[in-house]
Amino acid sequence: MLAVVVERIGQALISILVVALIAFVMVRFVGDPIEHLVGLETTLEDRAALRAELGLDRPMIEQFVDFIARTAQLDLGRSYQFDMPVLQLFAERLPATLELALIATALSILIGLPAGIALALHRDHPISKAVLSASLLGVSLPTFFVAIVLTFIFSVKLQVLPAFGRGEVIDLGGWTTGLLTVSGLKALVLPATTLALFQIALIVRLVRGEMIDALAADHIRFAHARGLPDRIVHFRHGLRSALVPIVTLIGLQLGTVVAFAIVTETVFQWPGLGRLFFQAVQTADIPVMAAYLVFTALLFILINLAVDLLYVCVDPRVRLAGGHDG
Repeated sequence: MLAVVVERIGQALISILVVALIAFVMVRFVGDPIEHLVGLETTLEDRAALRAELGLDRPMIEQFVDFIARTAQLDLGRSYQFDMPVLQLFAERLPATLELALIATALSILIGLPAGIALALHRDHPISKAVLSASLLGVSLPTFFVAIVLTFIFSVKLQVLPAFGRGEVIDLGGWTTGLLTVSGLKALVLPATTLALFQIALIVRLVRGEMIDALAADHIRFAHARGLPDRIVHFRHGLRSALVPIVTLIGLQLGTVVAFAIVTETVFQWPGLGRLFFQAVQTADIPVMAAYLVFTALLFILINLAVDLLYVCVDPRVRLAGGHDG
């Protein structure tokens, strides 16, 4: 097990370096940040001075090495747009994004997992077929369309939920949360539901398929032949066999929700990292964009490592394989 963890960490470091290089190169093509920082009346001399002050006049390889060295020391640079350290910006915006992502993921698990199991156990029932068709629609609808429809219904027509913002938040020693206020909870409903709907549809379809395959296995038939109750056969044996791909999907979807909630945060003006990245693209704020891409890569790497370790708890066969390799 230790050897596997060390190997994963080594792979993670290489992946982060590759992503950092890709991020560094990509963000150089979004535009010249100087054009967003100065006015039309700014002289060429002042532009050149600002470019030198920001280090944009140095060779690319030198800028990249400096970027890697500073990132390793958790110095993500200074935002051109907000004129403050990027790390401080991330610290301010991260609670909103994590709160939104965790609530959306929790909703998708609490609804999608039991619904998928029910559809697998009663797959020939008309309601199961209707729910399965609805889940296909949920996977197909774009996020921005769902956000607009929900906003129109609950904010414009019914006027029961706010259409934008995070509501009132409470500062808990540097960590802000809206879960402890009424307005914060109301503001969370629409964006969390928007993010959760796609995840619910995805989990329902995956869980149904995996459970159907698991229940058709030989050891499940043998368990039925032994006279074990359906509850034990379905949940102790069937669900456990189906959990490995389910855990993988849920882990990756959590990373996806955190990293790519850009559309949802922008539509609902949610003050999180996704909206910050969108603003950074608009203003060619290179330090923020590069830091966000590296953060996204690090997030997925850590989630993949956590999912690999969870396999040991979920599937004994993984434990035996890990022990043999070690």
